[in-house]
Amino acid sequence: MAVLPERRPDWLRVRLPAGDNYNDLKNLMRSKSLHTVCEEARCPNMGECWANRTATFMILGSVCTRSCGFCAVATGRPMALDWEEPRRVAEAVSQMDLNHVVVTSVNRDELHDGGATLFAATIRWIRRLTPTCAVEVLTPDFKGSRDALKVVMDAKPDVFNHNVETVKRLYHRVRPQAVYERSLQTLAWAKDLYSDKPTKTGFMLGLGETHDEIVELLQDIRDHNVDIVTIGQYLRPSPQHLPIERYVPPDEFREYARIGKAMGFRNVYSGPLVRSSYHAWDQVKPFADETAG
Repeated sequence: MAVLPERRPDWLRVRLPAGDNYNDLKNLMRSKSLHTVCEEARCPNMGECWANRTATFMILGSVCTRSCGFCAVATGRPMALDWEEPRRVAEAVSQMDLNHVVVTSVNRDELHDGGATLFAATIRWIRRLTPTCAVEVLTPDFKGSRDALKVVMDAKPDVFNHNVETVKRLYHRVRPQAVYERSLQTLAWAKDLYSDKPTKTGFMLGLGETHDEIVELLQDIRDHNVDIVTIGQYLRPSPQHLPIERYVPPDEFREYARIGKAMGFRNVYSGPLVRSSYHAWDQVKPFADETAG
């Protein structure tokens, strides 16, 4: 296993969060007792996104029932559900006057529906207070429950996203409580339930995957009728998380974008700092333009 230097390459440098918009948004989140995946997962793009008054809301609390080797979100026993959380998220979206919002969550495997009911409630509250805002959801796999997924899809999110995160061979190491085939099935079910809704997934590079495994993963995703793929560099949140085995240069990310487009994906966003929710509106804008047309 390669041991990488602490210094990141130039293409992975980002500005520290700062500015009036960043501070306003941080204060808004705290005033409504809300969580963002931007903070909990230590996203490198937080400064840019918050400065542009965009954020990814994380519902169902801030403690996850899974222990993925790449993720900075706390693992443990979650607290009771907060049934007022969907309304507070919607109020924040309204105050921010967003055109596009992403709602994600921790895993709540102890719940019979994995938190699907709260996802649906959040979608409906956002629609009630800001009807013009497009709603994208980034959900867990709900332990393979099609019924739970249907609860979310019946609330009619504009985009459905579930991340596969890594290649099949590395699943046990990277996502010990997840199943490769189950994640692909979740994406396929979402498209089956509402074929007009764009489906989306994302994965990381730099964990030890090979070129052939990445191409195989892209083909598996495409075979499950996914429309949009995001590919980014894994960044180690702390010394307790999985090590980075390689910093993947921008040229390789561009190569995988070309391969994905040739396979028939509608959009492939591939680059060192790309994340599922980074420029989320731009990722799905072609679909919105088609609908408007």
